[in-house]
Amino acid sequence: MNWRYKHTALALCTLAFTATMVARLAISPLVPAITTRFGVTNATVGLALSGMWLAYALAQFPSGLLGDRYGERRVILTALGATAVASVLIAAAPTIHVFALFTVVLGAGAGLHYTVASAYLTRQFDDIGRAIGVHVAGGPIAGLAAPPLAALVGSRYGWRAGILLGTAVAVPVFALFAWRVRPTSPVRPDQPVGDRIAIGPLRELLSRPSIRYTTALATMGAFSWQATASFLPTFLDVGSGLSTALSALLFSLYFVVHGGTQPVTGSLSDRIGRDATAMITMGSGVVGYGLLVATARFDLGLAPTVVAVGFVGVAMSWGAPVQSRFMDLLSDTERGAGFGLVRTVYMTLGASGSVVVGFVSDTAGWAPAFGLLAGVMALALCALVANRLLGGRY
Repeated sequence: MNWRYKHTALALCTLAFTATMVARLAISPLVPAITTRFGVTNATVGLALSGMWLAYALAQFPSGLLGDRYGERRVILTALGATAVASVLIAAAPTIHVFALFTVVLGAGAGLHYTVASAYLTRQFDDIGRAIGVHVAGGPIAGLAAPPLAALVGSRYGWRAGILLGTAVAVPVFALFAWRVRPTSPVRPDQPVGDRIAIGPLRELLSRPSIRYTTALATMGAFSWQATASFLPTFLDVGSGLSTALSALLFSLYFVVHGGTQPVTGSLSDRIGRDATAMITMGSGVVGYGLLVATARFDLGLAPTVVAVGFVGVAMSWGAPVQSRFMDLLSDTERGAGFGLVRTVYMTLGASGSVVVGFVSDTAGWAPAFGLLAGVMALALCALVANRLLGGRY
C-alpha cells in the first residue's frame, strides 16, 4: 500500500480518538482514591461519571453541526484542546462538586471528535468500512492502555497525577494533528447552526425506515458494549470465581480482540456487505455471552472462559459495519449532522445497559445478567436475518 495523505489523516484521527478516550477511561481506576479524598460514596463519583458519558453522547449531534459549519479540522482540534484543559481542571478540583462539573465538561469536549472525524474520513476513502474500522479501534487501544497506566501513576504520585494522563496524551496529539492535517472546507459554511435544529427535518431523518432499523441495531450494540465495559471484570471475578488479577488480564484481552477486529470487520463489510458482517458480530455475541454464562453456571474452567471473552471482543466490533451502514444511507451533506444525530440517539438509549445489567445482577445474579446480553445479541441477529429474508427492505 502506497502511503498517501489520506492515510496520515486516518492515523491522526485515530490517535485523536484514542486521546479523547484515554482522558475518560483514566478516571475509573482512580475512583477509590477520589472517594477517599473527597469523603464521598462510589455512587456519588459514579453519578459524575454517568454525567460525563451522557454529555459525550449528547455532544454527537451538535458536533456534526459544528463540523458542517466550520470544518472538521477545527472541531477535532477543539475536542483535543478541551480534553487537555478539562483533564487539568479535574485534577485541580478542590471539591467533589467541581470535580463532577469538569467531568461533564470533559465528556462534552471529547464528544466533539468522533462524528466529525468519521464524516471527514468518508470523504477521504472509498472503502469507508475499513476506514471507520481503523478509526473506531482507537477506543479499544485506549481501553487497553489507559486504566493500568492511570492506576500505576496514581499509586505512585496520587490520583491527580493519574488524571493528568489525559492531558499528557492530548497535548502532543493536538500539536501533531495541527501540524500534519490540512484545513478542511466546511460543507455548509453560510448556514447558521440554529437553522439546522428545526424539528421537522430531524424528525424526517429519524423516521426513515432504514435509519430507524439501523438505529435499533446500533442501540442493541451500544447497550451490550456499555454493560460489558462496566461489568465484564466484575462478572469474571464475582460471577465466575476468577482472581481479580486474572479477571483484569482477561478484560485486557477483550480490548485487544475488540480493537484488533474493528479494522477487519470494517474491511469485511466493504467486501461482503454491512449486514452480513453485522450478522457475524451479533452471532459472535450470542456465542460469547452464552458461553460466559455456561462457564459460570457449570464451572467449565479457564479455557472456555478465554474463548468466550474472545467471542465477546469480536461481537463488540459491530460498530464498524453498523456505522458504515449509516454512512451508506446518508447523503454527503447529511453525514455530519445526520450521523451525529443518530449517534446521540443510540448512545443515549444504549447507556441504559449499565443500569439494566447492574439491576439484574443485584436481583437475579450475574448469570442472568449476562444471559440478558446474549438475548440482546440474539434479537439483533434475528432482526438482521429477517431483513435479509425480506430482501433487504431496510
